[in-house]
Amino acid sequence: MGQKKKIKAKVISQAEIADNIYDMWMAADLAKTAKAGQFLCIYPHNESTLLPRPISICEADRENGKLRIVYRVAGKGTEELSRYHVSRSIDILGNLGNGFPLEAAEGKRVLLMGGGIGIPPMLQLAKDLRQEGKAAEISVIAGYRDRQLFLKEDMEKYARVYVATEDGSAGTKGNVMNVMEEKRLTAEVIMACGPMPMLRAVKRYAAEHGAEAYISMEERMACGVGVCLGCVCRTVEKDAHSHVNNARICTDGPVFPAKDVDI
Repeated sequence: MGQKKKIKAKVISQAEIADNIYDMWMAADLAKTAKAGQFLCIYPHNESTLLPRPISICEADRENGKLRIVYRVAGKGTEELSRYHVSRSIDILGNLGNGFPLEAAEGKRVLLMGGGIGIPPMLQLAKDLRQEGKAAEISVIAGYRDRQLFLKEDMEKYARVYVATEDGSAGTKGNVMNVMEEKRLTAEVIMACGPMPMLRAVKRYAAEHGAEAYISMEERMACGVGVCLGCVCRTVEKDAHSHVNNARICTDGPVFPAKDVDI
């Protein structure tokens, strides 16, 4: 993992691609070392919004030094971010976290699962798996609220994409696990990011079917670098240093083998 650093990035483009979902490209040298599943801490300019916002890396153009984030406006910080215009500078800290283990996919049938705002990191993951030619087969299941299927076409460049919508307006009605059942999909390795009920279901499925699963834990974070302990999760084994069943999502994760976390 490359050394994390705080830099000034510059907005290249920004657009609203679904209700309250924004797509931003920025110029940042951090792109050269970015891994699928890592995240950035973005610092709002408004001083009343003290804490940085953790946002996962959606895509990295490593050759040209460009990073892409796709995020949901959920509060003051992301609302401010959504108003940034082209050439505006942004303070970001990155690249943070450990990312998904590409080597686990070698020669395997791999299923990527993204739910809601857990979909964006699946794009870079599918891209890396395709370009490195490690996986025997790559499929994606993306779970949306409705028929606004952001990033679906982008992911289709690298994998077979299946869709679930909560309201049944596109694809399978329900969630990502309903797609697995309806389409009779199986996988040797699952890599997932999304809300906690989805991650619990992935962990349960992997345990029942003898699959490997890696899950990215989405948590509200304060510091992003392991100091504040605001984003701990329970682990099956005790931590070697603290001797408690905890891990810091921002530094020990956000990606964990599903069998190692107690969710």
